[in-house]
Amino acid sequence: MVGAALAVGWVVGTMAAAESGDWPAWRGPSAQGGLSGGRFPERWTLDSVAWKAALPGKGTSTPIVTGGRILLTSPSAGQDAVLAYDLQGRKLWETALGSLSDPRHRSLASSCNASPATDGRAVYVLFRSGHFAALDLEGRVLWKHDLTERFGPEKLYWDSGASPLVAGDSVVLARLHDGESWVAAFDRKTGDLRWKVARRSTGPAENNNGYTTPLLIDQGGRPAVLVWGADHVTTHALDDGHTLWTAEGFNPAGTAYWPAIATPVRQGDLVLLPVGRDDRPGQAHLYGLRLGGSGDVSRSHRVWERHDLGVFVAAPAVADGRAYLLRHRGEVACVDPASGKTLWTAAFPKASAPYYSSPLVAGGILYAAREDGVVFAARVSPDFRLLSENPMGERIIASPVPADGRLILRGDQHLFCVSATPR
Repeated sequence: MVGAALAVGWVVGTMAAAESGDWPAWRGPSAQGGLSGGRFPERWTLDSVAWKAALPGKGTSTPIVTGGRILLTSPSAGQDAVLAYDLQGRKLWETALGSLSDPRHRSLASSCNASPATDGRAVYVLFRSGHFAALDLEGRVLWKHDLTERFGPEKLYWDSGASPLVAGDSVVLARLHDGESWVAAFDRKTGDLRWKVARRSTGPAENNNGYTTPLLIDQGGRPAVLVWGADHVTTHALDDGHTLWTAEGFNPAGTAYWPAIATPVRQGDLVLLPVGRDDRPGQAHLYGLRLGGSGDVSRSHRVWERHDLGVFVAAPAVADGRAYLLRHRGEVACVDPASGKTLWTAAFPKASAPYYSSPLVAGGILYAAREDGVVFAARVSPDFRLLSENPMGERIIASPVPADGRLILRGDQHLFCVSATPR
């Protein structure tokens, strides 16, 4: 009964967050990167934004929104820091947590790639340095761990990217790297380790690296956590971490340098699983995997597969029962999640810059931020219609965020707020 209560609590909390305008985690209250209803900006200029705030350093993590506050992580004077702004752009507080760790990839990454997550009472943050902490919404530290000191350094080919998942009474982390890989749950109130289970992380070169964020799913009325990486999927019971089911066989040829970067997206009883990489010809794939079962469900739960479509870094988004894939060079595909069939395809104007930011669908508009700072808006229901091309003047890696009819954009140097424009 406890597990069922947690699952019900998660559903209720998700609905409340969506109705309140909160965006409590990187991919939103439903972990789908989509929001139905509402009215959001169709076009803007850099001079017409509602406000912009200078940031103390370059971060690539996506902001979150809770209770009228925007929370984000950022480097600040050589420290890992958490910042809060109100929806009018006023800085409310800044809390430093310790010395930062410089990224390996200086242009695309930062010391804070993982996005914050909140339960509406506290904000949970993770940094490349290994600093993992909970703060209250006034910026006071509730607890803090040094994961590097406790578990050793994270040995990734590039830089950490998986964000914390708030699930029930836990905050779940996944560490898939060239070392001891694991999934772990920490008590969200005390920070105590509740469980930690080994997670096989073998395969061709770089494929043992995982950058995806765990997904909270339902397993027979009980909450569970799905983790994608190292060429296979595992699901773990939220209460004690034991493995419920696994699926593999997604890389039968053993192709190397396929790190799991794009986080899967759930729709109903299916999860859409991006495999491979869309920046190389013929190496992007997409699978529809049925949730549930026990043991090895590699064959029994594979509903459909595509070998002509996929993504590289940008996670798919789901809104109003449709899935949207933003490909590395700006192509967009709308897919029926149940069958895997393409409903339509389109493309944003071509440029040399690719897309590392994940798309947002809000109020029927798909927002896509290109690396060079151009943010596109396109109406996507019933089909694709480009609305605007909006240069922000600086690199954007973080994903767009909706906030009570506004759009929050995080660039290398500024936090921007765009208000809805008259039609």
